[in-house]
Amino acid sequence: MMLRILSPGPLSLLQDLGRQGHQHIGVSPGGPMDEHAFLWANRLLDNMLNDAQIEITMGQFRAEFTAEITFALTGADMGAKLNDKSIVPWQSYHAQPGDTIALRGARYGTRCYLAVKGGFTSDPILHSRTTVVRDQLGGLDQHGSALKAGDEVPYITQQDDAPLRQVPSQFVPEYGPNIELDVIPSYQFDRFAPEQRERFFNHDYTVTTNCDRMGYRLSGESIQCQEQKLISEGIALGAIQIPADGQPIVLMRDRQTIGGYPKMGCVCAKDLSKLAQSQPGTTVRFVEKSLEQATQERRLELQFFNHYVSRNQRTTV
Repeated sequence: MMLRILSPGPLSLLQDLGRQGHQHIGVSPGGPMDEHAFLWANRLLDNMLNDAQIEITMGQFRAEFTAEITFALTGADMGAKLNDKSIVPWQSYHAQPGDTIALRGARYGTRCYLAVKGGFTSDPILHSRTTVVRDQLGGLDQHGSALKAGDEVPYITQQDDAPLRQVPSQFVPEYGPNIELDVIPSYQFDRFAPEQRERFFNHDYTVTTNCDRMGYRLSGESIQCQEQKLISEGIALGAIQIPADGQPIVLMRDRQTIGGYPKMGCVCAKDLSKLAQSQPGTTVRFVEKSLEQATQERRLELQFFNHYVSRNQRTTV
């Protein structure tokens, strides 16, 4: 059975947790821009953490279910409707054959996640279904194409009598015009003069219109590094590049695998989801955080989801 795409909107992509372990051959990991929303969608359905979903950017999406299924919607509230009935994100729902789901757009936030019980299926490339358009890998056609009208995304019909669920309110983020991002000092942090580091952490930046799955360009106080000619090195998720113009670039899921710009540090994994939901014009403030504290917070977050899946005898990633 399948989900028939009637209108994909500006960008709808099949995503799992990413194509891990291949950066050494120049392959970007990809994966969900808002990992927090992605993980919760699978948890609502008792899915495995890596089960594939559809990441919908900016709404204007419409699709038809061809078989009975339980689905979940998380991320930005895009005024979703199941047939003619309004539904809200961060909950699960039952769909019958012929039911249609439609999303308009979001006042705040930019991405939402549509998951089905058991996950969407397609042939994996390098052990992943994630779509990286730039690498021409993954997705429904295996060549990195975004979903288009007429596509049919397979899923397995499952008898499911489990009650419908919703995410506890304390885990539902609020997407707004101002965000704080925790930063781990790393890379060439010590090569920036103290006054440059102070400027970086004590001024606001703004998300520009030049933002996508590869990176978010910010505008604000110019930051200068004592060294500009560096040997290219591997790039981590969330790395903050400072190019010659001094305007930070935060590298996201579809980032290049190597780069030679000086880097102030890395945005913590949990805060990348907030940035991924930020619209142009959002105000950003960076906050320094120790590696030890960030590691502990990340460990607790992953333990939370992995414990739940393990408890239900599911395979973890």
